[in-house]
Formats: sequence, C-alpha cells, structure tokens
Amino acid sequence: MCYDVVIIGAGPAGLTAGIYARSKMMSTLILDSGRVGGQLVSLYPEKGIHNYPGFETIQARKLSDKLYAQAESMECVIKENEKVEDIENGDQELIVTTAKGRYHAKSVVVAIGMGSFKPKKMGCPGEDELFGKGVTYLLPAKEELVGKKVTMFGGGNSAIDMALVADSVTDTTIVHRRADFRADEGTVKELENSGVRTIMSANLVSINGTDKVESVTLSQDGKEIVVPTDLAVINIGISADLEDLKRWNLELTDDGLVKVGFDMSTSRPGIFACGDAVSYPGKFKQITTACGEATTAILMAHKFVKKPYWA
Repeated sequence: MCYDVVIIGAGPAGLTAGIYARSKMMSTLILDSGRVGGQLVSLYPEKGIHNYPGFETIQARKLSDKLYAQAESMECVIKENEKVEDIENGDQELIVTTAKGRYHAKSVVVAIGMGSFKPKKMGCPGEDELFGKGVTYLLPAKEELVGKKVTMFGGGNSAIDMALVADSVTDTTIVHRRADFRADEGTVKELENSGVRTIMSANLVSINGTDKVESVTLSQDGKEIVVPTDLAVINIGISADLEDLKRWNLELTDDGLVKVGFDMSTSRPGIFACGDAVSYPGKFKQITTACGEATTAILMAHKFVKKPYWA
C-alpha cells in the first residue's frame, strides 16, 4: 500500500496533522518512536494546560488522550514504538524505513517535536545517587504526593504548573535560580495566589539523604538554606536529540532544526515539517503553534499529492 501521507511523530502536531489529513480523505499512517502524546505524556503528564482553546484547563495527559481518540476515530493508522530510520526517494514516492518495515508514501510530514529527549540535570551531589528515591524529573500522580514535602526546581510554565498541582494536595516549595520567573504572567499570578512557597535567586547545592531524599541544600545571598524535602522534582528543560533530521537529508538551520518555508515545505519535495522540530523567523514553541503548522503542512501535502484543480 502507498499511503497519501506518512506522519512521523504522534505528539500534538502529528495527531493534528493526522486529523486534518483524514478530513481530506488522505490515507494516513502515523509513526512514533515512543508512545503517542509526545512531550504531553513523556515530560509533564500531570501538568494543567490553561491556554489550549476550548478548555479552561485540561491535564496534559487528557489533552493527549482526546487528540489520540479523535485521530483514531477518523481512522488514522497509528503505530507506537516504531522509530523511523530513513526516508528514501522512490519512483514518484517516498519510502519510510523503520526497524519493523518499509512504508510507501506520496508525502511525508515530520512532526517529531524535540526528537529523542531527556530532562536536563542540575548536576549537583545526590542527584544521581537518589534518582528514583525521591529525585524525579516527572511529577508523580497527585495521589502519590499526599503527605510528602515537595520541592520543585524551575522557573517556566511547566515547573509552576507542576508546583500548583502538587500544592493542591501537599506542602510544596518552588526554587528558581533567578529573581523573576520566565513563565507566562497569568501562570505567575496563579502561583502568587496559591499556597506554594517560593525561593528565588537560589542555587541547588546538594540533594541530601541516604536511602531516600531527606532535604535539599540551597545557596542564597551567600548563605546556605536546608529545606526538608521528600520529593525533589527537577524541571529545568530538556536536552533534545535531533540527529534523525541529519540522516533524513533535510536542510537544517544553525540550531539544528528543520528549515521550512511559509508553507511548511522542506528542502526535499513531498516532505513537510511542523511543530518544535522546525525553525523560522518569529517561531514560538507553543502547542497551538504546532497545531497550526500541522494544519498548513497537511493542506500543502494534500495539494502536492492530489493536485486539485484549484491549487
């Protein structure tokens, strides 16, 4: 079978692309190297998302579930744990190769987000030794937080959102190394109105404990502060691995992302890209931005494949 479009990546951009492709009656295959949901489920599943249209607030995992369910209901073929190794040119088609098979496509949409990613580390004593014993990079489910003292590290939307989730059930502190948060103003205001304790302009010196986390030591204004802690949650960003993009012979920007035109086209005919994997002047990495780019990518892929008379 030759699919009208193969979409690489099943995060918000990839799932949106699938939904739009099926609305144009394009035969659609979505491949993901891990689980469906991308960063929504891999990095911050418990996070509340406040700026996705149509929902006052929705948990990241639930937003992923809704996108997944809609893509499935529209009969997208979705395959998890199938990493794309190569995209070759065939005879008026593209051949997408994975460890499990070869898929023929008339067009491809790259929506891999930040690729294979892993959370950034603080690099302090105790972080590696106590990982899984109170040090984590993902906020556990709320029911697992009850009765524990939680200390969150980070200053962005994700860190604050996670702190607010934890604060709804337990004693929570957030630590940021700068004097101001980099999160959205509305998110910061919500934090200010919550019961979360904030410690600003402080650096993490060490995470302390023997068999489990017992406290964290901070440095602030030349003084050391010890904060009793059961759970140290580190949310200071991710390290991305986008080496696949080089292997797929796509033209990249200086920062290693896919260079796209206004129509989400790449340097290879028939291959379009969207989401966090692409870069252009004025680019913002937001879920809604990724979904909008996915819409454009699919509409252009449809024109490329179907060549309607009005195109």
